Amino acid sequence: MDLLSSSYFALFLIIALGFILGSIKIKGISLDVSAVIFIALLFGHYGIVIPPDIQNFGMILFIFTIGIQAGPGFIDSFKSKGRDLAILTTILILSAGAISYLFSLLFGLDSKISTGLLAGALTSTPGLAAAIESTKSSVSSIGYGIAYPFGVIGVILFVKLLPSLFRTDLRLLEEKLEKEQSTQFPALHSKVFRVENVNVIGKTLQDLRVRTMTGANISRILKNQETVVVTRNTVLQEGDVIKAVGTLDALDRVKYLIGEEVDMDLVPNKNYVLESLLVTNKKLINHTLGSLNLWGNYDVTVTRIRRSSVEIAPTPDVQLKFGDKLLVAGHKDDTAEVAKLLGNDAKALSATDFFPIAAGIVLGVICGKISISLGPNFTFTPGLTGGVLLVAIVLSSIGRTGSIMWTMTGSANQLLRQLGLLLFLAGVGTSAGQHIVATFEQYGIMLFLIGAAITLFPMIIAALVGHFIFKMNIFYLLGAITGGMTSTPGLAATDTMTKTNMPTLAYATVYPIALVLLIIVIQILSIL
Repeated sequence: MDLLSSSYFALFLIIALGFILGSIKIKGISLDVSAVIFIALLFGHYGIVIPPDIQNFGMILFIFTIGIQAGPGFIDSFKSKGRDLAILTTILILSAGAISYLFSLLFGLDSKISTGLLAGALTSTPGLAAAIESTKSSVSSIGYGIAYPFGVIGVILFVKLLPSLFRTDLRLLEEKLEKEQSTQFPALHSKVFRVENVNVIGKTLQDLRVRTMTGANISRILKNQETVVVTRNTVLQEGDVIKAVGTLDALDRVKYLIGEEVDMDLVPNKNYVLESLLVTNKKLINHTLGSLNLWGNYDVTVTRIRRSSVEIAPTPDVQLKFGDKLLVAGHKDDTAEVAKLLGNDAKALSATDFFPIAAGIVLGVICGKISISLGPNFTFTPGLTGGVLLVAIVLSSIGRTGSIMWTMTGSANQLLRQLGLLLFLAGVGTSAGQHIVATFEQYGIMLFLIGAAITLFPMIIAALVGHFIFKMNIFYLLGAITGGMTSTPGLAATDTMTKTNMPTLAYATVYPIALVLLIIVIQILSIL
């Protein structure tokens, strides 16, 4: 059929059919977007192959956007979970190497084949390159080709089934994690208090250091029957009524400092405004709220900060991020000046700057080409995936370089990530599918089963250790397994299973470790 000879027609046909297959649920389980690779395997078997450049383009987009999303939380994730994740990855890679060596002894496999099987079972192209270089033979590519298809499919199916095997309801777990997050970032409330404490009467807010002592902000005050904006020089008098914003604990401290809570609301006068302002001024990114001294310079009070649907208490040490929403109380003229300072440009927030994306990918590709010599017989190269992922994480963690913002909006990230994922799955599926039957006919089923065992058993071992020994939550475990298996399609499968970025953080943490360890294990196996 002439239409199928057109790469772009075949590409979008594979994607469309993949979405149809992925929408089918059996006992609540569906393949979602991962179904694209199964359709692609079928097309590849019949000789319809998506060009490698499209596959690589998709992989670069997917990995770069994953790194950009994971970057801000990567360091915290590594500090809190890095040791357990590193140990789990080491167990996974070493068990994969041990299983490969065991099968090579049992079935008399040549090291050229067994190292290729190991690289294919873990879908690692850098691993294949190490195998070919270490054995001085291209025969490793045969083992790689045999194990690779199940290496792709097996990881996807495993991570899809793992929550069911551990009887974990992902939605309930997400809700639990959201509650834990709300404990970390307690909800902010507002209450009204009457000035009664004789120790505060006649003193200014600056003298009392209310924010430091209580953790709450005073946003307005009722004096002489008129609600006015508080400034640092506002003097508290007996009978004044103030409105404070903070956590419940902070408001309790305000009560002890100021006086009893009263059941009333403070209606602002016409010159008083409470506005939500966006941080879009690139020069302010990573600056602390305290460094702006908005209260001292503009007589305005920041009562809340909203970031990615989470409310954060506006403490002086909070670092501002692009897109933060600040709830600011003050005189309308002063608030207008603060709006200019912060940027408050909704169009800038929704726009996507492609220069940082292009520049970041260029740097990632260059980084992937760097060879690091770790001895006379061992050289480590991050490869395309490792280089792009590493650069994206670093740039996103930095946030800004001069006027260049190394971030993107959530909607832009999601769109580019989904596009990249679809292109990558279509390409890798058709590439693996074109050799799958011929490989079975030439080498039989034995090598395929050995490759499948090298894929499955390390994941089972890692899952059991992570779940029962490290008590790791399922989202970190999914990311650790896919990262330890160096499986980008596996990560893609987990990405459709949850709204949290925990699998991505775990994947980004363990991937470089797995890459280095796998190359070392392959080089050791080649001389045994």
